[in-house]
Amino acid sequence: MLDNAGSRFGDIFTLRLPVGANGIVLVANPEAVKEIFALGPDEGHAGKANIVLKPFLGRHSLLVLDGAEHGRQRKMMMPAFHGERMQAYGQAMLDLAHDSVDGWPIGRSFVVHRPMQRITTQVILRTVFGVAAGPQFEELADLLAKTLDAAAWPGLLFPFMQKDLGPLSPWGRWRRLRDRASSILHEEIRQARSNHESRNDVLAMMVAARDESGRALSDDEIHDELITLLVAGHETTATALTWALRWIVPNRELTRRLQDEIAGADDDPAKIARLELLDATVKETLRLQPVIPIVGRVLQEPMRVLGWDLPTGTWLAPAIALIHQRASLYPNPRRFDPDRFVGARPAPWEWLPFGGGLRRCIGAAFAIYEMKMVLAAVLSRVSMRLVKNEVRTVRRSITLAPDEGLPIVALERRPRKARLRAA
Repeated sequence: MLDNAGSRFGDIFTLRLPVGANGIVLVANPEAVKEIFALGPDEGHAGKANIVLKPFLGRHSLLVLDGAEHGRQRKMMMPAFHGERMQAYGQAMLDLAHDSVDGWPIGRSFVVHRPMQRITTQVILRTVFGVAAGPQFEELADLLAKTLDAAAWPGLLFPFMQKDLGPLSPWGRWRRLRDRASSILHEEIRQARSNHESRNDVLAMMVAARDESGRALSDDEIHDELITLLVAGHETTATALTWALRWIVPNRELTRRLQDEIAGADDDPAKIARLELLDATVKETLRLQPVIPIVGRVLQEPMRVLGWDLPTGTWLAPAIALIHQRASLYPNPRRFDPDRFVGARPAPWEWLPFGGGLRRCIGAAFAIYEMKMVLAAVLSRVSMRLVKNEVRTVRRSITLAPDEGLPIVALERRPRKARLRAA
């Protein structure tokens, strides 16, 4: 739908959808998007544009907050996602991905989106909650996977479908699973408050965080941010990894080059993070298949965009998918070509899979780092082929995912390479 509208109407057009007073104004011009991303916290509200997520994430989620309260919570959470923090998470990400590959069937097809979901869920449990392997880890991973899967049906985004008609109804099933998950999350928060000084996970940092007045995040605030991290870090990253394999696997030359590059990193997270072709492959995946096609702002004051005067209350949406398809930015834009990103640093209003400005995804560095670790583990261990060459895009909750979860066949599994360590 976006492709057709963009080619027909150009860089700015309105979609008549049941949001906003007059639909959504989509913008596909990079310079105009630069201006939108420059809006201050009181000029464009992303929380209002994300209001459909509130029943799922809670009223304290960063994604639905605006203004001073959004700024306060974002500032308190940022230290847990700084670049230097990634080094503390890399080994866990690699180990969990290798453990997953050990269980992949050889010689018969399976849906690769499932193990990608499980890896991303386990990464969150290990790095965000600090839960070690064991019965509690497996129980929580299974519950969270079921909870997030129950919310994946796009119909639940509509308020008229959000009615609890019992445990067999879509909303009723989601509510019961969410309530069980919430109970466990509150217990994890309670434990973190008692032992956060001896821990090195995101939850411990959230518990210890203080704002400028010395106030801590409340249990409810932390709970809603944990739900947000689970939803954002589980489904979106799993889907992006699945798309990456969709493009890498049938391209033998690219697969060979990536495997050669990864082999030289000696299963070392720090070295893997710096691999140029792997980085470019992740970026090209997120360009060609952005998991979220648009990001929104609700104008709090009038704004002129590409010659149009837009009033207060207008829903503005930078169209990520359309900008990523501009031939002036990306020649032959429908072709998967990681080399276009080798040695290149695109402007943040030209490559924007995580949004931009003050509302750029707080976990962007985490997601990119995780994708590199997981792809390095998978490509170093397994030879694969796609079951079907043609792969359609389908909506899965708020994300755009490969049809049928991308069935693949693992042809061969190699043992994990022993990591070289300095003497």
